[in-house]
Amino acid sequence: MAVQRRPFTGKHMAAILVVGFGVVAAVNFFMASHAVGGFHGIVVENSYVASQKFNGYLEQAEASRALGWEANAARDEAGHVVLTTSDVPEGALITAKLRRPIGEQEFAELTFGLTANGQYRSSEPVTDGRWTMRLTITAGQNTWVEESEL
Repeated sequence: MAVQRRPFTGKHMAAILVVGFGVVAAVNFFMASHAVGGFHGIVVENSYVASQKFNGYLEQAEASRALGWEANAARDEAGHVVLTTSDVPEGALITAKLRRPIGEQEFAELTFGLTANGQYRSSEPVTDGRWTMRLTITAGQNTWVEESEL
């Protein structure tokens, strides 16, 4: 009992091409949407110059870690940034530079004052939305820098 095969026609080839390119297009659109939605980097004017400074950034991060200081940021109901710190010396100067991670070109600079409960509170409120915050704490000759999402 022999099984009779149907002939391979142009319709079959057209279906294979349409489905194949459809899968490729769907994967490309999916990956592109995730790439655009997940970009959190900084766009620089000259990537070569930025790459030459990379080792300095690593050394600065290592020096900050060696200090043992910590700071956790949150927003209060009025929109001010509140910092809860650990092992930061009394009288330290705390500042922050904020930028939108992508999209809108919006920047803000904050200074912090010590509150009654040992936390630090920004002098100005921050508008709602997603921000990247570069926090700098200076005490004497020591400087601690950390970048985080807010």
